[in-house]
Amino acid sequence: MRRSIVPLPIATLMVAAAFVAASYAQAAARVGYIPYEEARPIIEALKDVLPAELRSPNSQTSSATWTNWVAQRDSEIRGRLAQGDEDSLINFLLFGTSFTRNPRITLDALAKVAGKAWREAPDSSPDTAAFAKAVNARVDDLVRAMSAPGTNERLLFARRVVEHKGHDLKGSASRDGIRDYLLANLTRMLNEQAGYARLLESARLLGDPSAEFAERSKLYVARGLSSDTSLLPNFAIEKALLSIKGRGLFSAGEVRRVAIVGPGLDFTDKEDGYDFYPQQTIQPFAIIDTLLRTGLASVSDLRITTLDLSPRVNDHLRRARERARRGEAYTIQLPRDAHSPWKPEAVDYWARFGERIGKPVAPVAVPPGIGNLKVRAVLVRPTTVSLITPEDVNIVLQRSNVSPADAFDLIIATNIFVYYDVFEQSLALANVERMLRPGGLLLSNNALLELPGLGIRSVGYETVVYSDRPDHGDHIVWYQRDATR
Repeated sequence: MRRSIVPLPIATLMVAAAFVAASYAQAAARVGYIPYEEARPIIEALKDVLPAELRSPNSQTSSATWTNWVAQRDSEIRGRLAQGDEDSLINFLLFGTSFTRNPRITLDALAKVAGKAWREAPDSSPDTAAFAKAVNARVDDLVRAMSAPGTNERLLFARRVVEHKGHDLKGSASRDGIRDYLLANLTRMLNEQAGYARLLESARLLGDPSAEFAERSKLYVARGLSSDTSLLPNFAIEKALLSIKGRGLFSAGEVRRVAIVGPGLDFTDKEDGYDFYPQQTIQPFAIIDTLLRTGLASVSDLRITTLDLSPRVNDHLRRARERARRGEAYTIQLPRDAHSPWKPEAVDYWARFGERIGKPVAPVAVPPGIGNLKVRAVLVRPTTVSLITPEDVNIVLQRSNVSPADAFDLIIATNIFVYYDVFEQSLALANVERMLRPGGLLLSNNALLELPGLGIRSVGYETVVYSDRPDHGDHIVWYQRDATR
């Protein structure tokens, strides 16, 4: 039976509208752009690498120029989310299992065709021909599935992405256009990966690990902003926090306010993300779990703020928080390829993940044909979910306007600054400094330039290797805000 709709009184609607408007105004007041006076020392120090718009403003127009540039650049950075969504869609095409019975594309197969004209070459090698055949089969399956996505949230997302690019799913001609769109984006991504590999190899040939780390730290400056996430960087963060506690930089119970920049969503990752379970975020819960396990925080006074510019990520976290208010828990699925040569410590981290924030539950069943996959699942308590508050923040140009009493003890930013150049990384570091309390720490897996005008310096690092695969690990640097500033 259809439920009848009873109109609300006008006064009630006006009160509701005023409440919503006030909530939005409050949220906007909590977030602000970095002002020109704070950015000026960075502009002067990095004048040789500035964007063209900021290179030669005179003293009368510099502040206005900055205000205009910040607004324009904020829009441009947020626009990079669209390309990041396309990258997520291609990962879904290559590695998803919910829309096809064809096997996932392997990393080895991708490596063999990276940078090659695999679509056009008539005399393709057997490896290239096999790759093209496998990809074309998956493309056909994905286009069919997007035509009737049902309630599959990833297929609905994929459909929105292609429709946003002007495609529809009606008629064979339209579907041919979508096939070409998907294959063109796959070619773009493969060419980009080949370019990244060349850059890293050039950095390695210098024989300077610091130079190589610096090159890695800005590798994706021209890439779309991806929201994908995975488990293992959180293992590196836990190792770093244990070392930080051992050095006395944080003592027991000292961490109360934490910010996580770019918490991300587990959509479909090439290594340890799959699509046979609902989308999920991992890092906020991983950080809470680690802080409680290490004794650096107590649940009674811990608060987590996520800072992300992705509407998808922020909406996911808001909905999780709303469900927690109704007493609903949050389930995290933790897949691990048993054939992947993880280090024993990494396997142990996977096995005990979530022990301080919830309880183990039966995981989602693994579909046939995926391989030797082990899955754990953790049911996170609603009270833990309620510790997390999402905020829409572009860390390069914005910061949360926290009071000194609410300043963050700890800020986490993994795989974030790698999308920006040295100038924008320096602006982000200035925003981080303003949000940290004196003596507070930023943990990042990127090398950041430490300009004299900034009161934040690296004070240590932790190198963590995840597996026996080459370059499979992270270098976590600890940056501390000057306690005297």
